[in-house]
This record gives sequence, C-alpha cells and structure tokens, in this order.
Amino acid sequence: MMWTDERLARAALTAAVEPGSVTTANRLCEMTAEGLWRQLLTDSGERWHERAKSLDVGRLVERSEQAAMRFLIPGDQEWPTSLDSLARVGKSGMGGIPLGLWVVGPAHLANMSQQSVAIVGCRSASSYGQDVAVEMAYQLVRGHCDGTGSHTVVSGGAFGIDVAAHRGGALSARGNTIGVLACGLDTLYPRGNIAVLEHIAETGILISELPPGRHPTRPGFLARNRLIAALTIGTVVVEAGWRSGAINTASWANALGNPVMAVPGPVTSSRSTGTNKLICDGEAILVRDAEDVQGIVGELAPEPERPAGHTLPTDILDPTELAVHEALPAHGSCGLDELAALTGVSIAQCSTALTVLEQLGMAACCLDGTWSVTLAGQPR
Repeated sequence: MMWTDERLARAALTAAVEPGSVTTANRLCEMTAEGLWRQLLTDSGERWHERAKSLDVGRLVERSEQAAMRFLIPGDQEWPTSLDSLARVGKSGMGGIPLGLWVVGPAHLANMSQQSVAIVGCRSASSYGQDVAVEMAYQLVRGHCDGTGSHTVVSGGAFGIDVAAHRGGALSARGNTIGVLACGLDTLYPRGNIAVLEHIAETGILISELPPGRHPTRPGFLARNRLIAALTIGTVVVEAGWRSGAINTASWANALGNPVMAVPGPVTSSRSTGTNKLICDGEAILVRDAEDVQGIVGELAPEPERPAGHTLPTDILDPTELAVHEALPAHGSCGLDELAALTGVSIAQCSTALTVLEQLGMAACCLDGTWSVTLAGQPR
C-alpha cells in the first residue's frame, strides 16, 4: 500500500471529521480529498478546523503501521464496490461513501465480502436468540458439503447476537467473518469481546471508518450500521427491540434495496418487538434458519441436484476421507490431533485419510506439519 497524497488526505479526514457525514461526502464530489484537507487546515471558519490543525498526520500513519493496519480508499483493488451504493442513500444527515476504511486481518476485503450476510441483533440477547444466531452463522459459513455456497458472516462485534454470530457460528465453523467496528482498531470495543475480536483480526478482517486511537460514540455506531448494510447481500435481524441499532441497520438495508430478513420471537418478549414488527409491516421476510436465508439471497437454496454422470471431486471419497476433508479449515491449517478430534476418528485413520487426500490434490501438508485444504490442486 502506497501512502499517496490522496490516501494521506483521506486518512487525515477520518481523524478530523465525524464518520458518515453527508456534507463531507457531498464536498468530495466537488473537490479532491487533498483540497478539502487543505481547506480544513487553513479556513478557521470550518467546523473541524481546530481538530484538523491539532492532528499529527505522520503520527497517525506511524500508529496504524505499528498496529499492522492498512487504509483502503475507493478505487483500491481491495475496496468493496458495494459500498459505493451509499452515494445515493442518506438518513438524518448521515450517509455517503466512506472516506476510507481502516483494516486489520489477512483476508482480502473485496473478495470476502462478495457473498456476505449480516447477522445483527440486540446486546441483551436471550438464549433463544443466541442459539439461532450461532446455528444460522455456522450453516451459512459451512455451505454445501462440496465446498460451494459458503457465505461470509458480517456483524458489529457487540455483545449478544453480534458476538454469537462471530464466535459461536463463523469462528467455530472455521469460516470467514468480518467485524465492522465503531472504534479505532487499536482500541477494541467492547472490552469483554476483545478475545473474539483479536481472533477475527488473525483469521478474517476487522474494519472501521475511525482511525487508530478513537473511542466509540453513538453517532459512530449509527454510521457503522450503514456499512454493515451496504457491505452485505442481505441482513438478518435475529432479536431486537423496536428502537435499536439492529433496526437501524435494517432500515439502511431497505433503503439500499438489499434483502432484510427477521427471525420471529415470542410476542411477550421485548427483545422481539422489533423483529416481529418488521415482519408484520412487510419490511422484512420471515426466516427461521440458514436454509431460509440462503433461498432469499439466492446463493444456496436447496442443495442443487447434479445431472446423471456429473460428479464432484469429493464423490470418490469414502466417509472417513470426506469427513476429514470437510474438517479442514477454509483458511489456515490444522494439526492431525485436532482433525482427528473434530471428525471423531482415530489418529491413524485420520492420517491415512490425509494421505489419500494429498495424493488426490485435495489437501497439503504444511512445513510445520499441519494440514490445509486445496481445491483442484490449489490452496483454497
């Protein structure tokens, strides 16, 4: 990543202005990021003039590099073009394409977000809501047994439904997950979820509009919600009161024309007043599980039937070999002992199955002795 003048100006702007400002987005349609930054620095009448003057841009870059962050801007190869749809949507003075995104994690954001689904909900989730979020996320990430139809799960990293989707679903399924945060990526929030957020940073992606060092604010959470809605091909609300961040995310998704889905809950539960109302008002489609979601977003639906004579590479595997192949993580690698435990077979059986998979070009032994999955002879 090259720190061009435009990238530096946009990074500085993320530290000077509040995220999701329609005014700032509109001004960037009329002038360059460098021009807007110069104006903030020199014009004492500008709202963010004092904040801009006090900013040490060099220190901002240094801090981001120390935390292994990268800063994406529109036009980058890794920039998700779905975010560009925010240019045509605004709500209560908020909206517009982000100035840029601070990113931590090994995955490619544009690729990972192409078939992503948001799972959001209330922080004070019930056991029912958490169980639904866990199972739904797990099945969405897992996809079909042949490795197709997998979705990335996107959420906001908060307590309740968000962390259930991240931790209980996407992480335990060894799949892709994106955390969209309303704070600097070196000041993770909430503190109680730091272990999960750090794990996502190691295996998936964390993103934020806010620069290093920034703490969350209420406007920041609302601005963050529009990113979750725009980044994904569909939004599922599992549990939410009527006035909540999850309902705000659903309203952004509806404004963008993306599918909104909701899980019904007990009519006696305040945690489900929002989801039930969305369904009753026709603002969300009722879903019960991942299969319902897959049918709506159009990627999975029922598992497709293959014409006679058409086979998949995995069709030649015996049950043990297939189980070991499915247990291999989508990204990274896994040790022999762990694979044996995951599949419920002996270490000897697991080792034999891995040898067969390696000969077929479906698995590879890494230098550290762990195993990774391959597809058509290429690492997946």
